[in-house]
Amino acid sequence: MTEPETLDPLKQPLLAHLIELRQRLIYSLMAVLGGFALSYVFAPQIYEFLVRPLAMASGGEPRTLIYTGLTEAFITYVKLALWTGCFVAFPIVAAQIWMFVAPGLYHNERKAFLPFLIATPVFFLMGASMAYYVVFPMAWKFFLSFEKFASPGTLPIHLEARVSEYLSLSMTVIFAFGLAFELPVVLVLLARAGVLSASKLSSFRRYAIVLIFIAAAVLTPPDLISMVSLAVPMMLLYELSIFGAKWVEKRK
Repeated sequence: MTEPETLDPLKQPLLAHLIELRQRLIYSLMAVLGGFALSYVFAPQIYEFLVRPLAMASGGEPRTLIYTGLTEAFITYVKLALWTGCFVAFPIVAAQIWMFVAPGLYHNERKAFLPFLIATPVFFLMGASMAYYVVFPMAWKFFLSFEKFASPGTLPIHLEARVSEYLSLSMTVIFAFGLAFELPVVLVLLARAGVLSASKLSSFRRYAIVLIFIAAAVLTPPDLISMVSLAVPMMLLYELSIFGAKWVEKRK
C-alpha cells in the first residue's frame, strides 16, 4: 500500500499565495463587471454629463453629435460604460490589492503604504476634475472658434462631431489628467522606498520641466491651452513631491 502524496512544505506557501491571488483577481473582475453593468444602465446620463462642456462652449447654439456607423453609438456606450465601470470598481480593486499585500508587510510598512493607497484615487479625481471643469471649457471654445458662417462666394464651416470621436477624446483627456496628477504619489512613494531623495528631485528639476512639457504635448489635444493647463499643474505637483520627499526623509 503506497503512502499518500504530500506537498513539499516549501511549496505550500507559494500555492496558498497563488490560490489567494486567484481569489482576489476574481473579486476584482466581478467588481469591474458589476461597475460596467451599473454604468451601462446610466450610460445616457454619463453621456449627457460628458457632452455638457461642449454644449456650454457653444453658447446656447443648437448642436448635434452624429454617428455614421449603424453600431457606432452602441459600441460607444459600451466603451463608456466599461471606462466608467473601472472607475467605480477601483475602490474594491484597491481593497483587494491591499488585502493581498498587507499580510506580507510589517506593521510600520503597512502604516507607510496605506496613505499612498488612499491618496491615489484622491489625486486622480483632482486631475479628472481639472480636465472637466477647467480644460474642457477653454479647449472646446478654442476648437469651436474655427467655425465659419456663410458669406457670398464662400461655404460655411460647422462642427458635426461624431459621438465616438468626441467621447474618446473626452475620456482620453480625463484619464491623462488623472494619471498625470499621480506624479507626487509615485515620487514620494519612491522616496519612501529609498529609490529617490529630495536632493535628487531638486537637481533633476530642469530636466523634469522639459519632460513634463513633452508629456503634456503627447497626452493632451493639439492646442497650446490644453498643454499648458496640464504642464503647469504638473510642475507644481513636482515641487509638492520634493516637499513630500523631504517630509518622508525627516520621518525616517
